[in-house]
Amino acid sequence: MAEGGPAGAESASIATYNASMKLHEPTLTRLATAKKLLLDPFGLTEGDLGRALGLIASHRVDDADLYFQYSRAESWGLEEGIVKAGSFGIDQGVGVRAVSGEKTAFAYSDDLSFSSLMDAARTVRSIGASGSVKVSNHGSKAAAGRLTLYSDADPIASMDSAAKVRLLERVEKLCRAKDPRVAQVMAGLACEYEVVLVARLDGVIAADVRPLVRLSVTVIAEQAGRREVGSYGGGRRAGLDYFDDAILQHYVDSAVRGAVTNLESRPAPAGEMTVVLGPGWPGVLLHEAVGHGLEGDFNRKGSSAFSGRMGERVAAPGVTVIDDGTLAGRRGSLNMDDEGRVTQRNVLIEDGILKSYLQDSLNARLMKAKPTGSGRRESYAAIPIPRMTNTFMLGGDKDPEEVVASVKRGLYATNFAGGQVDITSGKFVFSASEAFWIENGKIQYPVKGATLVGSGPESLKKISLIGNNTELDSGVGTCGKDGQSVPVGVGLPTIRIDGLTVGGTA
Repeated sequence: MAEGGPAGAESASIATYNASMKLHEPTLTRLATAKKLLLDPFGLTEGDLGRALGLIASHRVDDADLYFQYSRAESWGLEEGIVKAGSFGIDQGVGVRAVSGEKTAFAYSDDLSFSSLMDAARTVRSIGASGSVKVSNHGSKAAAGRLTLYSDADPIASMDSAAKVRLLERVEKLCRAKDPRVAQVMAGLACEYEVVLVARLDGVIAADVRPLVRLSVTVIAEQAGRREVGSYGGGRRAGLDYFDDAILQHYVDSAVRGAVTNLESRPAPAGEMTVVLGPGWPGVLLHEAVGHGLEGDFNRKGSSAFSGRMGERVAAPGVTVIDDGTLAGRRGSLNMDDEGRVTQRNVLIEDGILKSYLQDSLNARLMKAKPTGSGRRESYAAIPIPRMTNTFMLGGDKDPEEVVASVKRGLYATNFAGGQVDITSGKFVFSASEAFWIENGKIQYPVKGATLVGSGPESLKKISLIGNNTELDSGVGTCGKDGQSVPVGVGLPTIRIDGLTVGGTA
């Protein structure tokens, strides 16, 4: 029976939980799929989930949940014309969490038996004090009415192995046919099928079925003994049929163009200058330098450069930053977050004014705010934390060509390889993988070795022109935080930033 209290306390907790159990799922199909994969094979029922949560609630806690996950992942890699790498994996398990104040107790197991589930529940309930049940009720009611954002079909099964290999071989042939300077081609294909089920202490039970595909292309071009690299790729929450002829050609053209363009590049200049960021993937700078600083945990702890600044001007007029997990099919989108709450379109900065932070349930409760559908976790073996989904800046009123033409001397960065950010100070360092020198309003030549150095909050204030061409990236983003990686999307219109430091080689 229940440890640390009378048997009657556990029974009362179970009864309280089961009485409040309610369906919280946009489609019965997804919930049925989750039960078929995660409950039925192990003899688990919704009543068993109620018993586990009731056991946790026999001690005084603020919140608790069960997170079941089933995932299959497959990847293929081609190099030198042959498939040199391939992998396939299956994982499943459950994470059990209890929250009391700022404290979190967490246990997980890849054993989905009832006894293992109850053992985990006994372990995490120790965080709370013995006493009456305390059940939080923050359940979102909007989820039940949402249409699905993506198909629930298994992308791994959408194409057989031979066809996947042929797809990669075709990519290589297209790359080599594009330009005779292409010396080497690497291509990768990844598919994932994930099913999750969340049961919460407030009675909510919800499920999601999440497909994800990605294709990457890397090209090495050679000319007169000089070798340069170009990369591109993309994907979405869909099946492998997403990669049709037009998509493949776009990926190939972009990767080859990047490599051969860099063959003509000159050393990048250094110093403080005007920088123009191109649309789409350059939004990764916005994601890293600004987005993380708007996540609730950093702001609750006072460690973000945006802490305590709600309602203040934090960016130039016209700058509006959105995090939207509801965009159909996008890599960063979710029907629900990993706490079973419907995802939302969250306005973080509006016309330069800080409007909101991204919140999971724990930080929302402690900050007396509402959850924003932003509680995400890498797997059942990790706790949910506030994370971005698809983060982008809305467009302005300027033609992109007008933005470039306004620059007397400066840098035009159209692609980035990676970077680092300090959340507390907001300072960042980003390496441009594709950039051009602008002089007298015209793009002159490609440059290599450009590194952007600055402060995210300060850079927001230095945005002087905003193009009308907001684009989202092609579907390649993966975000790391606290050792957890999750798929995300980024986006940006063409923007001009005045007075940004560029580290170069010239």
